[in-house]
Amino acid sequence: MLVSLKWLKDYVNLQELPAQELAEKITRSGIEVDAVIDRSFGMTNVVVGYVETCEKHPEADKLSICQVNVGEETTQIICGAPNIAAGQKVIVARPGANLPGGIKIKKAKLRGQESNGMICSLQELGIEGKLVPKAYAEGIYVLPEAAEVGTDVITNFDLDDTVLELGLTPNRADAMSMLGVAYEVGAILTEEVQLPEISYPEAAESAESVLTLSIDDPEANPLYAAKVVRNIKVQESPMWLQQRLMAAGVRPLNNVVDVTNYVLMEYGQPLHAFDYDLLETGNITVRHAKVGEKITTLDDTERELHPHNLVITNGDKPVALAGVMGGANSEVSDSTTTVVIESAYFAPGSIRQTSKDHGLRSDASSRFEKGVDPNRVIPAAERAAGLLAELAGGEVLGGSVVFDALDRAEKVVSVSPDFINQRLGMKIRFEDMLDILNRLKFKTEAVNGQLVISVPTRRQDIQIEEDVVEEIARLYGYDEIPATLPEMETTPGGLTPYQEKRRIVRALLEGAGLLQATTYSLTSEKSAKQFALTETETTKLLMPMSEERSTLRQSLLPHLLESVSYNTARRSDAVALYETGAVFLKTEDELLNEEEHLAVVMTGLWLDNSWQGERKAVDFFVLKGIVEGLAEKMGVELAFERGGMDGLHPGRTAFIMLDGKRIGILGQLHPTEQKARDLKTTIVMELNLAELLHKKSEALVYTPVPRYPSISRDIALVLSKIVEAGTVEKVIRTAGGKLLKDVRVFDLYEGDKMEAGKKSVAFSLTYFDPEKTLTDEEVTTVHEKVLKALTEVGAELRS
Repeated sequence: MLVSLKWLKDYVNLQELPAQELAEKITRSGIEVDAVIDRSFGMTNVVVGYVETCEKHPEADKLSICQVNVGEETTQIICGAPNIAAGQKVIVARPGANLPGGIKIKKAKLRGQESNGMICSLQELGIEGKLVPKAYAEGIYVLPEAAEVGTDVITNFDLDDTVLELGLTPNRADAMSMLGVAYEVGAILTEEVQLPEISYPEAAESAESVLTLSIDDPEANPLYAAKVVRNIKVQESPMWLQQRLMAAGVRPLNNVVDVTNYVLMEYGQPLHAFDYDLLETGNITVRHAKVGEKITTLDDTERELHPHNLVITNGDKPVALAGVMGGANSEVSDSTTTVVIESAYFAPGSIRQTSKDHGLRSDASSRFEKGVDPNRVIPAAERAAGLLAELAGGEVLGGSVVFDALDRAEKVVSVSPDFINQRLGMKIRFEDMLDILNRLKFKTEAVNGQLVISVPTRRQDIQIEEDVVEEIARLYGYDEIPATLPEMETTPGGLTPYQEKRRIVRALLEGAGLLQATTYSLTSEKSAKQFALTETETTKLLMPMSEERSTLRQSLLPHLLESVSYNTARRSDAVALYETGAVFLKTEDELLNEEEHLAVVMTGLWLDNSWQGERKAVDFFVLKGIVEGLAEKMGVELAFERGGMDGLHPGRTAFIMLDGKRIGILGQLHPTEQKARDLKTTIVMELNLAELLHKKSEALVYTPVPRYPSISRDIALVLSKIVEAGTVEKVIRTAGGKLLKDVRVFDLYEGDKMEAGKKSVAFSLTYFDPEKTLTDEEVTTVHEKVLKALTEVGAELRS
């Protein structure tokens, strides 16, 4: 719902509040304001101009040279609009003017001719094209004759306005109108609501003398009112009406249709205007459609009706789809002289079904299906008749043609103050409750300690005691409700050690630059076992929604890879996602075991320092380093062994081991799998998170900052290509004893200078004693033990 504050001021005093402050108050009261839109934002120096002469540009067929009076002077402006002509009042942006979108107008030369400004269309003033009247959709906007040359367009034509975009929930249908919003704002600001004044002269002839009415189904249409207005002149609406409709998101058409839309936005009551002469019979009959009956609606679409669809007919053929859209065969046109204004109450369920049947949702149907205020049906028709008399020169026939079988009694809800305070967990004074209900215009009486409330029919969302509690809470202020812990016998709980560790895992991964993803637990039968660490019989749903969501997953990776493919297809050159979630494995006794896993998928750039020109793509060792960092944070020791799995690269895959048990897999996606998913180099990892987090770690022990220096020794070893560096590292650590602090691989060589089947791996060994400074002799003694141990496992020192 778009709410023009300039329009809203007609009904309620806004106390000169800034728009942002008013929006904040409305949001705090329970209706969220999604946006605050300044209609004149970015516009300056835009004035009314008069085109004195208009001639074709000698060098361009589509340009015109115009002499435009802008008040202070007559200046030359080149215009390319097809509808520009002499004698028009137009919108002119002077040199130095600013327009929405950061456009600044300067003097310019177009094909050799000087142009001092720009003649503007409404789109150039920031108005959406779909809201611009059709006559001006492809050109400049022509102002009324009464527009004063040289005056400011912004202030003279209601563009100095702010629009609030309300995000309404389905229960707040009352706020789908300006009056509904006025009641809401009036309650917030403690201001009275001023209803529109309705007055017009009536003709001596009555509406009932020219129009008859018949309702076949009073349950579907319990109230129908029709006004007849003759001798109207169909033309453009005045500027104020057009601007209000555009501010509300409605496209102006002509004064008759615009009046019905204006009253719709004002009262929340949908209206429809029929051309009386096109009705042909002087009769309106509301009935259900016949089998095979058709109607062409105002959107020029022929629709085959269903027997349960409610239609408006002339006694013979349908002329409107009740509550949804009118028919083209009774549409108001420039030749219309007499109109019938329809205002009715249709059963919400009937309208909702018709709208769904035809895939047709309109401003009218969206209000009818939520339920309109039954006490506004007839006043809305009277308001429209008065506006047509004023704006179209119409003569309103006496009275209305009415069928009325609608119960318009107000709902009565009784609630005790204690009930309200118990539900809110606070103490609100009885006087404050009465004040809030009075501000809402709810008639309230205190009877035997109960609040007896007569709820206005505009608030059909108030049905039970809890609804009243909500009204009092939101206007008293949600932020006034105290935050208290529940009173109970036990103390408040906290996170389990497992939950704490899981949070640490997520924090570490996000700190490393990964984003958390959440994917479906259900997958296809084909993908269920793909990349599974443990394969068991799959578990299928008895009645799946689709084949793609028919089987419980045994791995997180397939769906995570889909998410990565989705992002890379949208030009993300670096994607790093992780997920913690359950996989579902059947046990030997056919029970289902949920096992929490952690999966990571990374592709694209890992490092991109554009200033230094440093770029590094994701590879196996980047993700391996993250896993090692995770193990260190958890206080456990993980090992990596050469491994393999279908779908992963055979030479770049490793099993993740914990205490000799395989708990995960880490590797590069197989090239064929990458191609099938349209991915570049992609590294994946999945491990049994439950195994990792249930592993008890040693208590954290802090050690002093070292006072003594360490000593490093580098060795290059010639090994068989089949020997893993990890195996050699274990030998070094075992032989190095307690003085060997760290071992790192820093080089690998497999070039042509190496013997066939051999490779050179270089290690950096760091020796350290926390109690003293090591001597060369002590280091040499330990280092010699390491070299001897390496010789025994077939490693040779590279000379």
